[in-house]
Amino acid sequence: MRIILLGAPGVGKGTQAKFICNRFSIPQISTGDMLRESVRDGSNLGKKVKTVMDTGALVTDEIIIDLVKERIKKDDCKKGYLFDGFPRTIPQAEALAQQNIQIDSVIEIRVEEAEIISRLAGRRVHLSSGRVYHMINNPPKQKNQDDLTGEPLIQREDDKEDTIKQRLKVYRNQTEPLVDFYQEKQKEGVLSYQSVDGDKTYDNLFKEILIYLEKL
Repeated sequence: MRIILLGAPGVGKGTQAKFICNRFSIPQISTGDMLRESVRDGSNLGKKVKTVMDTGALVTDEIIIDLVKERIKKDDCKKGYLFDGFPRTIPQAEALAQQNIQIDSVIEIRVEEAEIISRLAGRRVHLSSGRVYHMINNPPKQKNQDDLTGEPLIQREDDKEDTIKQRLKVYRNQTEPLVDFYQEKQKEGVLSYQSVDGDKTYDNLFKEILIYLEKL
């Protein structure tokens, strides 16, 4: 089972990725994790990555694809893998295809932008413990105070409305075109593409995804 999970920030990709990976015993692969692991490993590729990152430059698609090829050779990928947050752009998707990196299924989780903004902008965090609250869905007992310590909760910069709108704009411009790209791949018979409505509970969303995946 080789899966790509698509969706804007805030649709619940991370939660569904964990559910899917646990169910099918496959690893969740993100570019951030791959970059950090390669630097830790100290391989030739890792040294190249470190040099680029130390200068503050962006890691090229070519290096990312090399990392992906290296990562999926590992034993834990024998049953498959799930790409979370990758590919982000058409050139990355085209490079995956050119390198014959197999994908069985692409799942897109859709949620209306107003709901995404509500989900993300409502989050508050207790920094020292990492506890996360939501002002509507999971509010603290006392406004803006951690339940256990009474310490103040903060809104992360990423969760501020202006930042969320900018992230969604980047997603629309860079990543949303992948929907058309992979729908075309489905028409060619290369893979299976499924769009699911993410405006439901995490459990119910997973049940819908599972029904789809078990038919493959």
